[in-house]
Amino acid sequence: MNFLEKFFKLKDKNTTVSTEIRAGFTTFLAMMYIVPVNASIMSLTGMPFDALITATAVVTIISTILNGIWSNTPVAMSVGMGLNAYFTFGLVKGMHIPWQTALGIVMISGLIFLALSFTKFRVWVLDSVPVDLRRAISAGIGAFIAFIGLKGMGIIVSNPATFVSLGDIKSPDVLLGIFGFLLAAVFYSYRIKGAFILSIGLTSIVAWVLGLANLPKGIISMPASILPVAFHFDLISALKLSLLPVIITFLVTDMFDTIGTLAGIGLRAGLFKNSKELQKTLEADAAATVIGASLGTSTTTSFIESAAGVEEGGRSGLTAVVTGLLFITTLFFLPIYKAIPDNAIYPILVMVGVLMFSELKNIDFSDHVIAVSSFITVILMPLTYSITIGLSAGFVLYLILALLKKEFDKINIGTITLALIGSLAFIFH
Repeated sequence: MNFLEKFFKLKDKNTTVSTEIRAGFTTFLAMMYIVPVNASIMSLTGMPFDALITATAVVTIISTILNGIWSNTPVAMSVGMGLNAYFTFGLVKGMHIPWQTALGIVMISGLIFLALSFTKFRVWVLDSVPVDLRRAISAGIGAFIAFIGLKGMGIIVSNPATFVSLGDIKSPDVLLGIFGFLLAAVFYSYRIKGAFILSIGLTSIVAWVLGLANLPKGIISMPASILPVAFHFDLISALKLSLLPVIITFLVTDMFDTIGTLAGIGLRAGLFKNSKELQKTLEADAAATVIGASLGTSTTTSFIESAAGVEEGGRSGLTAVVTGLLFITTLFFLPIYKAIPDNAIYPILVMVGVLMFSELKNIDFSDHVIAVSSFITVILMPLTYSITIGLSAGFVLYLILALLKKEFDKINIGTITLALIGSLAFIFH
């Protein structure tokens, strides 16, 4: 205990070992849903579900413990929601990019982020891009993954006359999805710990009882091999000029997502007053993406669910280490994960979309340049099935409108650079 207190500087952070353990357990409950959810999403690319369960758990374990030890902050890390959906539906299914090439894109963006984490580049980007555009990107990703969730649930279906329309809401599978969404929404509204994983569990039980899904063929098993997905990233195929906007999308989105998450957690707990802690957390976040791409997952990032542990009093890296160690248990529940029906998973995408979409409330729509570029950013992500198109259109439109309105104070090297890179998304489309 004395070693833990000294190593994690618990007295300086006004916390105790017992408090940190409780906080770590709370964070684990809040984010353990990511293991089955990420595996379900990424397996649609053709990657083996069993291997993805192991990869997601291992990446979460390594990156979370790494951050706890390296930065001594209570921030847990795992595969980011939003970019994993874009990886699957935008790149592999939408652009018909092999998943190995998509992993190469994630690896390149991670390596760039890691290199830039040791420079002042992140400060330059944050100073260059208006905060409202960053909020629009988050809201757009929320709309994108919510659209995927609603489509997966069968609530939204294709229609040759109107492109999309309401699905058969009398279908048992659709009703199961609606039930799962209501559970997740209610549990979250009541701030119940582990709201999302509890919703997945109860919805699955209902599906098993009603015969809408096959019962698990056991409860515990040895972890599946990670080899079918680990170290299969294809860097050569990813190094194409036409894919540069996609690489920048992963890089910029991961950076904004991380900064936004850390800012939110920091406000709740008075963390990151020491810039060194923020710097080291960013370094760990960037390293986690490289580790994730190596082991076969999409972009890894800081999880806002870490705030649940912070609310329980977590203030040091011990909280993160406890969370990471608890994720070891998720390696052994493969039979249960494989029996979870899709409509217990898709409602969680919609709920995560709700949380990300809430960023819209902070956008200054009285500024017409911001209003138009933010709206286009948000609306194009789900309608084009591409985060890259929405992000690129937002940057390009922002620059054009600022120039036409002669609001030159809004223009800098950063906005010009991102707009030029963004234009490549349309040139090579």
